[in-house]
Amino acid sequence: MSRLVRCVSVIVPCRNEDAYLDAFLESLFAQSICNTPDELEVVVCDGMSDDGTRERLKRWQQRRPELVVIDNPQKTTSAGLNTAIHRARGDIIVRMDVHTVYDPHYIVQCVRVLDETGATCVGGPWRPVVADGPGRAIACAFRSRIASGGARSRALEYTGPVDTVYLGAWRRQDLLRLGGFDEHLVRNQDDELNLRIRRGGGQVWQSATICSFYTPRESMRALFRQFYQYGYWKVPVILKHRLPASGRHVIPFGFVAAVVLLFFLGFFVPVATAMLIALILIYGSGVLISVLMMRERAVLSICLAVVCMHIGYGVGFGHGILDFVLRRRGADHRMTRLTR
Repeated sequence: MSRLVRCVSVIVPCRNEDAYLDAFLESLFAQSICNTPDELEVVVCDGMSDDGTRERLKRWQQRRPELVVIDNPQKTTSAGLNTAIHRARGDIIVRMDVHTVYDPHYIVQCVRVLDETGATCVGGPWRPVVADGPGRAIACAFRSRIASGGARSRALEYTGPVDTVYLGAWRRQDLLRLGGFDEHLVRNQDDELNLRIRRGGGQVWQSATICSFYTPRESMRALFRQFYQYGYWKVPVILKHRLPASGRHVIPFGFVAAVVLLFFLGFFVPVATAMLIALILIYGSGVLISVLMMRERAVLSICLAVVCMHIGYGVGFGHGILDFVLRRRGADHRMTRLTR
């Protein structure tokens, strides 16, 4: 690790993570930087957990004095991250997620890449764990180009500039200068921060050497809800910056809107029904061909996961337009509660 860095602060927002906490903390404290505890602190900002998470954290604190636990009464990720940033004392801030397991050199690589590139934010690719059952299909869908719209943050071997990265690491002074995360956003706060970085002349950099393993949702219903929230909260990000960071952020909504419009037009204009069938066939063929090229088993399950991502995001985006643009009433209270 660079000798210019006095301390690295790992920040972790969490709420009701009792079932995942031990595996996460074991992975964290297996980091190579942990051989020198003075170089590391871990700030967990707990969203008032009531499932035993807090008690488990207290037991870990008895073993690991570098573990600090603070409260996040707002119970949202962005508020927790900002609270942890202001509490942190490290020169470098590394964000970690409880549902992720990390390569032993993850933190050291984050610091190295920050030093070598001079980027404002660095991180690794979004690398899902390939499990069994529906979770395997979902993990495979995450890796498919058609599900992500070709986002480089899903390309496991890619190193270079990107729109956004999974999790992220920053110099603390840069985060404070940027004003931290937007606490109005329940989702997409990391994408919005990275958009501010890039439009302010900074750089977001992905390195394949920064390696972690994310546990995706384990059911199609949970996957749909996750992407519904991503789509919903993308609308206020676009409104804030007056245009999307990438065209792929609006394509799922365009597809869903076209399907709905053609369906209703079909009652009055017969050719609309033919156009709807053609659109669905073209889309379905594109998804199927893309998944077949992955050479994975459970092709139909992977296709279903891709469709869940697209439709969930597109419908959520439409809900966001209804709330933030047409009604101008702010977020639906149901969309301010995070789901796992």
